[in-house]
Amino acid sequence: MLIDIAIESVKGLLSFFKKYRETGFSKALEVAKKIAVEMDIHPEFRTKRKIKRKKQFDEGEDDASIDSQSAEESFRVNYFIRVVDQAITSLTIRFEQYEGYEKIFGFLFTSDRLRSLDDKSLMAACVNLEDALKSGEHTDIDGLELCCELIFIQDLLHKSMGPLDILNYLKKRSTIYPNAVIAYKILLTIPVTVASAERSFSKLKLLKSYLRSTMTQERLNGLATIALENDVLEKIKYEDMIEDFISRN
Repeated sequence: MLIDIAIESVKGLLSFFKKYRETGFSKALEVAKKIAVEMDIHPEFRTKRKIKRKKQFDEGEDDASIDSQSAEESFRVNYFIRVVDQAITSLTIRFEQYEGYEKIFGFLFTSDRLRSLDDKSLMAACVNLEDALKSGEHTDIDGLELCCELIFIQDLLHKSMGPLDILNYLKKRSTIYPNAVIAYKILLTIPVTVASAERSFSKLKLLKSYLRSTMTQERLNGLATIALENDVLEKIKYEDMIEDFISRN
């Protein structure tokens, strides 16, 4: 998935969850009840036993409203809303991160965006990209040269070309557009997600202490990688790995 598609997907998810927060509880409740019936579980919310306590002199009648809240409403407020709000918060943080990428690389997302910019706007975008990719005195691209290259290719690109299509077009002419090739390579290597391998070991807590196990952090990460990249692992020739290991020792 490319980052411009990811931005639209996250934007759509945010819109969905905001609507779901207001109207989704009743639908979710219906689905949950059907699942409960299929599992031979009586679909009802258990009512907590009210604990009677002595009323303080400064308490009003409104303070008792919490106690009178129904079990269903309590579940909606304390669980459903909280879970949906957490999802909205996480997506908002991710969307803000994507917006930062869009401000820097947005003009390169499609050929239509690139063709829509005039020379002045394109120059400003290229200089901004150069500053973003600068580390000390070193920079990956030259903003002025990049602008000249993009101005030249604006009319050569077809409509509705994505960044990968544009890069494939430029790679055949990399000696003519070196800065543009670098810019699109960097754009296409930006990770869409930062998800890492989830450890699903049932005894993970026992592995956390070196006193109870010889399993190290490096080995745990290695096992997780092997589990994820099983298709690649099957193609590896073990004889070559054994010979390489022997030669190092």
